[in-house]
Amino acid sequence: MTVKTRIAPSPTGDPHVGTAYIALFNYCFAKRHGGSFILRIEDTDQTRSAPEHEVAIMDALRWLGIQWDEGPDVGGPNGPYRQSERREIYLHHANHLVEKGAAYRCFCTPERLEKMRQVQAALKKSGGYDGLCRGLSPEEVQKNLAAGMPHVIRLKMPHDGETVIPDGLRGDIRYPNSQLDDQVLLKSDGFPTYHLANVVDDHLMGVTHVIRAEEWIPSTPKHLMLYEAFGWQKPEFYHMPLLRNKDKSKISKRKNPTSIMYYKKVGILPEAMRNFLALIGYSFGGNREKVGMEEMISEFDLKRVSLGEPVFDLEKLFWLNGQYLRDMSPDALHERIMRDVLDPAFVRKIVPLVQERIERLEDFVPMSSFFFGAPLDYAPELLLPKGIAAAETARILSEVGEELDGLKAWTTANLEALLRGYCEKTGVKSKLLFMPVRIAVTGRKASPPLFESMEIIGKPLCQQRLREAVQKLKAIREEVPPAPAA
Repeated sequence: MTVKTRIAPSPTGDPHVGTAYIALFNYCFAKRHGGSFILRIEDTDQTRSAPEHEVAIMDALRWLGIQWDEGPDVGGPNGPYRQSERREIYLHHANHLVEKGAAYRCFCTPERLEKMRQVQAALKKSGGYDGLCRGLSPEEVQKNLAAGMPHVIRLKMPHDGETVIPDGLRGDIRYPNSQLDDQVLLKSDGFPTYHLANVVDDHLMGVTHVIRAEEWIPSTPKHLMLYEAFGWQKPEFYHMPLLRNKDKSKISKRKNPTSIMYYKKVGILPEAMRNFLALIGYSFGGNREKVGMEEMISEFDLKRVSLGEPVFDLEKLFWLNGQYLRDMSPDALHERIMRDVLDPAFVRKIVPLVQERIERLEDFVPMSSFFFGAPLDYAPELLLPKGIAAAETARILSEVGEELDGLKAWTTANLEALLRGYCEKTGVKSKLLFMPVRIAVTGRKASPPLFESMEIIGKPLCQQRLREAVQKLKAIREEVPPAPAA
């Protein structure tokens, strides 16, 4: 058997450290066994998916030194590798299950389903589809189809007994079938659900080992049922523990930066980040801290994965990065700084924004320092517009941050439109919004043009700085008087 693993991210946001963590383990496992590694893009969520996010995912994985053998950019024998380009494949397989009697067409309207959920809630019953259309006769189905009634395709799930998930890390996991409803396989718009696309793609692409996060355990019984319905051999499943913050909560951008590109921006070396991810919840033995990619692959063994709650410890990451920096020769470090920090193309973008503000060449450095990844040092009170309380300013910056999260193209024009649109929508005056945003992302009251600066700083770093500003505001005691207007 040729080992095949995959990573299947959704291009709906910045590339996440959790995606990189799972990708690294899949990559090392495949290469350890002489197999291949697939990158598949799960972009069936057409409202949130964007080409820019797909490019960012590939850039982040390549930066980490993870290269796929099959994928949307390199091709392969099992393409296409974007799910949005495989709709006919899913439709064919969904219809095949209907013909076998393993699935059925459901014509329930959204209104009927909502009323069903309300009744279930009132009766304090567990949610899930009640199976109304499961008993439709072939004649009723044909009549509805002839009338052009919208419908989905659902899998017939067992209602009694239990499903046993054989997990390579956790042993057998038993799941009561009473907790499983007749899952939707194909939506009324013709797009598959995650469950159908995941199973069909893994089978057709020859995936032998599914190594993914533990949050997918509740979905695995549904996937096992699909393998059984199709009559396909199941892959081996390994569910990795979720990355955690120090307080053991699930890692989130509100407590730690989660974008891989943020860490690239602030000067983390790819080999240090890769090393750090490999050590989270895993031991290479001998108390080793520094482990290169070749060692990771040659010694990789999933039995060494700890099922404890692995902590994404920023102090450990920065310490490890420092070790890599100090082990470099001065020439090698100089090369990295000039390539990754003082990249001429990046500096060239900054020059026009500061040109009208400098009087000596040496002014460029202090004038432009905030464009780089260094932490900002400013008094929290500077964030407060005159007459606006800290809690209110924190709320506004939080809302703006959430809206910026959904911005697909991080451009000057889009940033200005979003912030001005927020003012029009909420009634917040632009001068009461732009100044705290300026302080948050640049650390100073006077800076080059705000929106142009935000574009160059980049989304991950701007987002993190806005979150840090919100935390600074939350720490201000309300009796502290607001700073004078700038």
